[in-house]
Amino acid sequence: MSEKIVQLNEAVIKSELKELVRGSVEETLNELLEAEAEKLTQAARYERNEQRQGYRSGHYNRSLTTTSGDVTLKVPKLKGISFETAIIERYRRRESSVEEALIEMYLAGVSVRRVEDITEALWGSKVSPSTISELNKKAYL
Repeated sequence: MSEKIVQLNEAVIKSELKELVRGSVEETLNELLEAEAEKLTQAARYERNEQRQGYRSGHYNRSLTTTSGDVTLKVPKLKGISFETAIIERYRRRESSVEEALIEMYLAGVSVRRVEDITEALWGSKVSPSTISELNKKAYL
């Protein structure tokens, strides 16, 4: 009589939750980029007014590794005004907490190959050995 009525697949639930969190992080960052573009141009998309500073020229995709996984950002392109976002630094491909974790793993004595495996398990993408070396150069400077 003590049969399990409901069975839960823990691995599926974890992967779905991870994807849900990653998706919400991606959506939030993209909305913040859009809001920043609106503030710079002083107009919403397709809005015409006297205070408008520049014009939209589409988007370009950019990947960013976060603690929630890889997200794809749709960075607005603007004409007549330069778009320098305060959300992520220029040329940054990883969240700073991800870089700190990589440096700490290496300094704790974890081999470069193990760091690659750990990053793939945690964030879904491998980090190259040269990236780890470059991060460690920053740590020692």
